[in-house]
Amino acid sequence: MFDHLGFAVSDLQRSHDFYQRALAPLGYGLVMSLDKERTGGYEGHAFGPPHEPAFWIGTGARVCGGAHIALRARSREQVDAFHAAALAAGGRDNGAPGLRPHYSPDYYGAFVFDPDGNNIEAVCRVSVD
Repeated sequence: MFDHLGFAVSDLQRSHDFYQRALAPLGYGLVMSLDKERTGGYEGHAFGPPHEPAFWIGTGARVCGGAHIALRARSREQVDAFHAAALAAGGRDNGAPGLRPHYSPDYYGAFVFDPDGNNIEAVCRVSVD
């Protein structure tokens, strides 16, 4: 449904390091970076599958935290790996991997707070029988 999303972070390098590690289990890597010289003032990093800058972090307007972003995982193992990687990268737990049947019967997700307090989730909706 969306092509890409982005938000401002309080410390670009710290968030770059966090997301590089936390998103790797989902198959997201650093796709591109922009600097002030090329943009006239904005600095940012885009993560995603190869050649798809889908998830942007950067400088910009006031950072307030509180965003919720859910990223699709292909398996429950990817959700587990995302959660472990995000915690190892300095994220704070906001919900261990597990079923969330109040969303739907096959909803398997995990939640972490990023360095700015945004709620980042990995979710898999694949049934395992």
